Amino acid sequence: MSLARAGKLDDAMDLIDKMPFEANASIWGALLGAARIHKNIELGKRAAEMLFILEPEKSGTHVLLANIYASARSWGNVAKVRRLMKDNKVKKEPGMSWIEVKDKIYTFIVGNRSHSRSEEIYAKLEELGHLMTKAGYVPMIEIDLHAVGKREKELLLSYHSEKLAVAFALIATPPGTPIRVKKNLRICLDCHTAFKYICKIVSREIIIRDINRFHRFRDGSCSCGDYW
Repeated sequence: MSLARAGKLDDAMDLIDKMPFEANASIWGALLGAARIHKNIELGKRAAEMLFILEPEKSGTHVLLANIYASARSWGNVAKVRRLMKDNKVKKEPGMSWIEVKDKIYTFIVGNRSHSRSEEIYAKLEELGHLMTKAGYVPMIEIDLHAVGKREKELLLSYHSEKLAVAFALIATPPGTPIRVKKNLRICLDCHTAFKYICKIVSREIIIRDINRFHRFRDGSCSCGDYW
């Protein structure tokens, strides 16, 4: 919704309340995304509650709601979302990313090391990590819902499937060529932030097609305007 994207959340809710039909999951999903961007806890909670009814099997709603609470440092509510997922037996779908190189499709899963060039891929990720840190990047460990320590969270974030795919592309494709990756889930906030740094560091255009939209990273910014 354009109103929500522009930050006019009250106007967006007023429009929904006056619509002659019930809002669907796409509308509530757009509001949940807007609530995350604008850190509006109340709207995020309401949108999530509707999505729990409309799409109870989708784990993405829980993750986004937890991210909203985490951004407000409401750790008690983050814990409640985790318990809700556990009680309702909602499991987060594993992230998978695909990339085509020389007419062959390569698939990556978070933390996987079965690729024949895994050692090079992880070395490239470590190199990028150092360069991003120097440029000001800070891992967003608050968005990771695993019950592990800070360092473990940082490692889990750095090994997300889309980061593995991009690292592989950097060692397997010609310098300067665009990198195109497909992902089965919504790109996470940390990866989205990281790619804004990476595209500038390596001087390559990075295009991620996730479940919601295309993200074109170039010169330190994304075509989505940080809204997805």
